[in-house]
Amino acid sequence: MAALPAAETIKETVKETLLGSETPDGVSSESKDRFLQFASLEEDGELFMTQDDFVNAIAPPEEDYHKIERVQYGLLFSVADSRHRGKLTMSDFHAYENLISKPDADYEAPFRLFDIDGDGQVDINQLKKIIEAHKGPETLPFDWDSEWATLYIGGAKNRHAMTYPQFAQMMRGLVGERIRQAFKAYDTDHDGYIDAASFEKIIRSSSGHKLSDHILDNLPTLCNIGHGSKISYANVRAFTNIMREMDIIDLIVRSATSKAEDGRISRSDFLAEAARITRFVQYTPMEADILFHFAGLDNNSTRLDSTAFEKVLDASWQDVEHKLDSARGAAAQVVEKTGGLLHAVLESAHHFGLGAIAGAFGAFMVYPIDLVKTRMQNQRSSAPGHQLYENSIDCFRKIVRNEGFKGLYAGVLPQLIGVAPEKAIKLTVNDLVRTRFTDPKTGAIQFKAEMLAGGAAGFCQVIFTNPLEIVKIRLQVQGELAKRSDAVPRRSAMWIVRNLGIVGLYKGAPACLMRDGPFSAIYFPTYAHLKKDFFGESPQKRLGVLQLLTAGAIAGMPAAYLTTPFDVIKTRLQVEARKGEATYNGVADAARKIYRDEGFKAFWKGGPARIVRSSPQFGFTLAAYEVLSNLLPMPGSQEAESQKSAAGRVEPSVGLREATAPLPYLRSRNALKVILDIDNNFGKIRVPEGSSYLGLPFGRPKLS
Repeated sequence: MAALPAAETIKETVKETLLGSETPDGVSSESKDRFLQFASLEEDGELFMTQDDFVNAIAPPEEDYHKIERVQYGLLFSVADSRHRGKLTMSDFHAYENLISKPDADYEAPFRLFDIDGDGQVDINQLKKIIEAHKGPETLPFDWDSEWATLYIGGAKNRHAMTYPQFAQMMRGLVGERIRQAFKAYDTDHDGYIDAASFEKIIRSSSGHKLSDHILDNLPTLCNIGHGSKISYANVRAFTNIMREMDIIDLIVRSATSKAEDGRISRSDFLAEAARITRFVQYTPMEADILFHFAGLDNNSTRLDSTAFEKVLDASWQDVEHKLDSARGAAAQVVEKTGGLLHAVLESAHHFGLGAIAGAFGAFMVYPIDLVKTRMQNQRSSAPGHQLYENSIDCFRKIVRNEGFKGLYAGVLPQLIGVAPEKAIKLTVNDLVRTRFTDPKTGAIQFKAEMLAGGAAGFCQVIFTNPLEIVKIRLQVQGELAKRSDAVPRRSAMWIVRNLGIVGLYKGAPACLMRDGPFSAIYFPTYAHLKKDFFGESPQKRLGVLQLLTAGAIAGMPAAYLTTPFDVIKTRLQVEARKGEATYNGVADAARKIYRDEGFKAFWKGGPARIVRSSPQFGFTLAAYEVLSNLLPMPGSQEAESQKSAAGRVEPSVGLREATAPLPYLRSRNALKVILDIDNNFGKIRVPEGSSYLGLPFGRPKLS
C-alpha cells in the first residue's frame, strides 16, 4: 500500500503542531485523515493522490473482490479526477467522498464517469466510444439504434444527450435489453429457443458480477426446467426476474422458514408467503420453479431450509471446498488440517467441561433419591432378622430420623467428583458419534445410529462410573449400620479406595457395562425425538429450560426402569456382604442366586426409585448442559458469533445483514455494479502509463 513516508508524516505533524493547519473549506477531518494516510505524491510541497493511492483508500485489500476485481475500482478515479489531471488534491478526494455518500450515488457516480465535458449531459457518441474502448472478447453485441435505445436517445436524425434522470432510468433497464438483444442474436433459427451454452454466455457477460458462484456454475442446468435440452425466452425472462429481486425473495424466504416448524419450505409455501407479505410483487410458477431448482440442486428434497437459498441469494457465496486448489499449496493444506484437528480437540474439551458441570449439578439435585435407591436394592429378603425398610418412603424417613438431614448426602463428595468426568464423557461421546453419522445438509440421522451413539456413550463412561459407584455405594450403606452392635467403624472414601485397590474398584464392571450401555442407547434417542417430534425443536425454535427438563425426565423413565435388573446385580456385587448374607462370584452367579433366594421380583427392586432418581437427574443434567452450551458457546462457533449480534438468538444463515465494510467502499462497489451492467470488462484493460482511451483518463491501476 502506498503511503506517506514516515519522515513526511513526522514533518506534517510537527508543522501542524507549530504553525497550525488549514483544511480546505468543507473537508471533514475523517476525509482529511484518509487522504493524508494514502496520498503518496508530493509536488512543490503539496500532497496528491495517485490512482493507486485512490484505490487503496476506497477499496481495503481485505474485502471480497472475487466478483468485482479490485483493479476495477480505478474506474472511479476518473469520477474523482474531474479536471483530468491524473492526480487528486485533498479537495478532489473530499468531493468524491461527498458524492459517494449521496443517496443516489449508485447512479450519479456512473453518470459523472460518462459526462466527459462536465456539462450535466451524457453524449451517446462519447458513451459508445468509451464502451468500445473497454470491450472484451466475450462482450455481448448491442444495437444502440434499436427501438428500445431510441426511446431514450432519439432516432438517428434526432439524437439528444441524456440528462442525469434520463441516464439513470436508461441504466435501470439496460441489462434486460442487453439480454433480450443477445437472446435474439443467438436464436438463429427464430424458434424462441437457445442452447444452454449460449444462455450461460449471456448471463455471465451481463450479470456475472451480481450472481453467486453457485448460480454461475450451474447456469446450463436451467434447460432441465422445461422439456428438451434448450432454453426458451420465457425461461430467460423468469430467471432474470428472480435474480433482479433477490432482496425481496430473501425477505420472503426468511419469513416463511421462520414460521415452518422444521425450518423448511416448499414451492407452495414460498408462493403463499409471497402473497402475504408483498402488495404488488407476483411470482409466476416458472419463477418459483427456477428459484427452487437452483436452491435445491444439492438436495433431493422438495422442502428446503434457509441455508439452501443462501447460495442463490448471496452474491458473495462461494463453494470454498470446491475452490480449494493448487493455489493454496500443500503447506497451506497442512496448516488447515492442523488447525481443524486443534479445533476438534478444543471442541471436545469444551463439551467435556460443560458436561462435567452439568453432570455434577444433576447428581447433586437427586442424590438423596439415589441413596434411598441403593439401600433398598441392598436389602435382602433372605437376610436374618427383620428388614430395615418397608419401602422407599420408610427408608427416607428412617435415614432422616437416625442420621439427620446430612445422612441423605452421605458419600456425595466423591459422587460429585466422579460424576463430573462420567457425565462429561457420556455427553461428549454421544455428541461426537451423533455428529459423525448426521447428514450435514439435512441434519437427519438414522435411528440405529442414534442408538449406537447412545450405547457408545454409555460404554465409555464405565471407566469412571464403576470406581465411583463402588465407593459411593459403600459410603451410602454405612449409615444404616451405625447403631448396630456389630457395626464396623465408618470409613472414608480414601480408605475404601486404598482398601479395594485398582482391581477392586472395577468389581462389578461387567454389570455396570450391561446397565450403562443399554441405558444410554434408550435414553439419548428418546430425548432427541421428544425434543424434535413432541416439543417441535428446530433451527428456528429453541426450547426453554422447562421443556428440556420435561424431555429429559420423560426419556429417563423407560431407560431407568428397563435397566434395573443390571443395576440390582451391580449393587449386590459392589456392596460388601454382611455376616450371614449371600456372596456372589460374577454377574451370572449373582443373577442365579438372587432369582433362587428372592424370586424374579428382586430384580426390579429400586425400580421406582431409579425412575424417580434417574429421570430428573438426567433432566437436570441435559437441561443444564444445553443451557450452558447456549450461554458459553465454543469460541468461534456459529452460536458464539450469533450471540455477538443478538443475545440468545441465532441469526439465520441467510438474510439481509448490516454490512460492516467502510461506507465509501460499499457505495463505490454499488456504483461499479451499475457501470458493469454495460460491460463487465470495464476497468480490466491495462492502459500504458501516461496514455488514455481516446483522450479519456480510464486506466487500470498498478496495484502491488
